[in-house]
Amino acid sequence: MANRDIAAARAYHNATKHSYSSVRASGHRLDWDNRPLPFKVYPHLEAIRLPQDLPPLRLPALEAIARLEAERATAIPDLSGLAQLLYLSAGITRRRRYPGGEIHFRAASHTGAMYAIELYAVCGDLPGLPAGVYHFGPGDFALRCLRAGDWRGVLARASGGEAATAHAPVVIVSTGTYWRNAWKYQSRTYRHFGWDNGTLLANLLAAATASDWPARVVLGFADEPVNALLGLDTEREVALSLVPVGHLEARSPEITASLPPIAHETVPLGKREVDYPAMREMHAATVLRTGAQAAAWRASPAPQADTAPQAGTASSGATHPLAPPDEAPAPHDGIHQVILRRGSTRSFAARPITLAQLSTVLRAATQGVPADFLNPPHALLNDVYIIAHAVEGLPSGAYVLQRDPWALQPLKAGAFRAEAGYLGLEQQLPADASVAIYYLADLEAICERFGNRGYRAVQLEAGILGGKVYLAAYALTLGATGLTFYDDDVIDFFAPHAAGKSAIFHMAVGRSAQRTAD
Repeated sequence: MANRDIAAARAYHNATKHSYSSVRASGHRLDWDNRPLPFKVYPHLEAIRLPQDLPPLRLPALEAIARLEAERATAIPDLSGLAQLLYLSAGITRRRRYPGGEIHFRAASHTGAMYAIELYAVCGDLPGLPAGVYHFGPGDFALRCLRAGDWRGVLARASGGEAATAHAPVVIVSTGTYWRNAWKYQSRTYRHFGWDNGTLLANLLAAATASDWPARVVLGFADEPVNALLGLDTEREVALSLVPVGHLEARSPEITASLPPIAHETVPLGKREVDYPAMREMHAATVLRTGAQAAAWRASPAPQADTAPQAGTASSGATHPLAPPDEAPAPHDGIHQVILRRGSTRSFAARPITLAQLSTVLRAATQGVPADFLNPPHALLNDVYIIAHAVEGLPSGAYVLQRDPWALQPLKAGAFRAEAGYLGLEQQLPADASVAIYYLADLEAICERFGNRGYRAVQLEAGILGGKVYLAAYALTLGATGLTFYDDDVIDFFAPHAAGKSAIFHMAVGRSAQRTAD
């Protein structure tokens, strides 16, 4: 199916919507005896242990989150620096034993703790690491070499000569493993790929910034050569994004030889995999075939989220300015500290946060994303809507964020805790939080511009924005969590302002009930 046949994205999105009736009619039950392994394991490849004595990154977390991109001076990560990036984006930060085994907590949140995103590094010679294609294993914090030699030129060509990719000493490739997420979330997994990869990339971008290495999200690439380079079985695992890290004046060497196939043995994820064709069909509909297609795909500006004040709402004439930056709290914890203490809040205390705290979170999270599909980088595909329950200095009600000038435009006033709980799949978390945050987007306009791959882009961007909210909230010693939602009910709640948009992702922020010193 061609990328330009955007009926595919529309059909998939509609088919995977949650509603009050669809959730009750699902009948899906978790088969615990067939739960997938949380790691990809290559049993016959030698482990290259990564250094574990990693110095903390001391750039204040809020600065690392909000800054778009480091300057493009010559910047080459060494093995320790690469280990730091991998650890802070996909590493195991805590382990907890229980009678049935052990729980591994990762640096970035993933839906249902299923950890469907794998990371690979494609590099030239780095200090301490020979050129090669490597898989990162969080379980033993090690790399395994899938191909020796410098294959960065494959990625440069696949991206259509995208500058950051062509000049990067190392490119981090994210992939999604279908069954590891579909075991729990079935066909909706393709949405989760964007959210989970996005929260991971929010960490990766912040860690790269704190290390003074330029990093950029590249979504425009020919899929087949990237999958082949990694030796992926594309019925089970597919490349989702590239993140070139660092900068060299010289371009990656051209690859003139054909790419030899590889098929390293891996341990099966479980007893059997259940197929949900819709998620694989959605991915197939987003595929780009050549580097030239990839270059054309990102050539013109993307449609931007609607952040200007709008008439036609109950309170269209008044806005609530966000607290200016000089009034905002300025914690000095480094991004390293914040990532290590981040979690997914399991209960909120139903106590207020301040407008300055909310303003800090929103500003840090929505400055922009260094990505090839966003031009300029501060443009966003997603609009940010909120339901404020308990924010000192802000009346309870529904709002939409505008970024020029920075303010919250009221949509309707009132106490909506019960409504927020219902919208979040009838969970208590968004009802007890201080603020429920929703990312909504005009899918028709995005897919008209980008084709079906625009669906990949908008989900990924929402995940990155959500990941930034996680980090900003924890920098302020608040709590945060990502949630699923009743799609059309979210749009109806924010109507008429949200008419014609689609619900993409959902976050809740507030004071964690597990903390005693917030």
